[in-house]
Amino acid sequence: MVLLHVKNGDESQFLLETTGSISIEDLTQEVTKIYNGRLKVHRVCAEIETLAEHGIFLPPNMQGLTDEQIEELKLKDEWAEKCIPSGGSVFKKDEIGRRNGHAPNEKMKQVLKATVEEAKALISKKQVQANVCVNKDMVKDALDQLRGAVMIVYPMGLPPYDPIRMEFEDKEDLSGTHAALEVIEEPEAQLWWAAKELKRTKQLSDYVGKNEKTKIIVKIQKKGQGAPAREPVISGEEHKQMILFYHRRQEELKKLEENDDDSFLDSEWADSHALKRHFHGVKDIKWRPK
Repeated sequence: MVLLHVKNGDESQFLLETTGSISIEDLTQEVTKIYNGRLKVHRVCAEIETLAEHGIFLPPNMQGLTDEQIEELKLKDEWAEKCIPSGGSVFKKDEIGRRNGHAPNEKMKQVLKATVEEAKALISKKQVQANVCVNKDMVKDALDQLRGAVMIVYPMGLPPYDPIRMEFEDKEDLSGTHAALEVIEEPEAQLWWAAKELKRTKQLSDYVGKNEKTKIIVKIQKKGQGAPAREPVISGEEHKQMILFYHRRQEELKKLEENDDDSFLDSEWADSHALKRHFHGVKDIKWRPK
């Protein structure tokens, strides 16, 4: 299997195992789905963390309003009575004004937070360091775990406008957000290796050969961004170690220059003829007049 180390810019994303015979078209689709799927998992995790702290999303026409404004406009959250967390709620006001403040109790909160940590770990960038590959099934498993945790805490479901539910139903609206800039639509995706664009009409083996034990760094980006920067000859960690070694060597040379005391030459161990005299049996002979 060919091992791909997928990056976006200079940031590692994940490892992926594939075959040299795969078409670049299919490979681009697979890499893009995993890349965007990981982004979705992180978006859902971020929203579930706020769900655990402040409850469900407020209706769009109530978000950002003060209690006085809501009362004055006679607005009502019709979903608040339907979406009550298991075991009851604990009020914790959302200062941003996005959620209704009726948070799950401590036990249910821990269910959500523990699942979030598990899902993050499953598709984490740290998997690259651990030499663990990520695939579409793992991304799906992470989303299924998050969906299951939300169903446990909110068995009646979430409001249709809650971003968590919209993410699960693939109806999310990311327009105008930073998250929208991170997503790479499949038709716009390009794969690059060794400063070469991998053309969709070819196979991976056309670039890396027939060796199925090859490991390469592939970069994913949007069309029109030009060739990504080449990989450095040495890694960042190797560069740090080289700088550290050079600094230590300079310190050692500096100390040697400062220490110009040569009195040690009078010491017995510094006598270059000591060994010769020892074997001739003339060691410690002192000459003095009678």
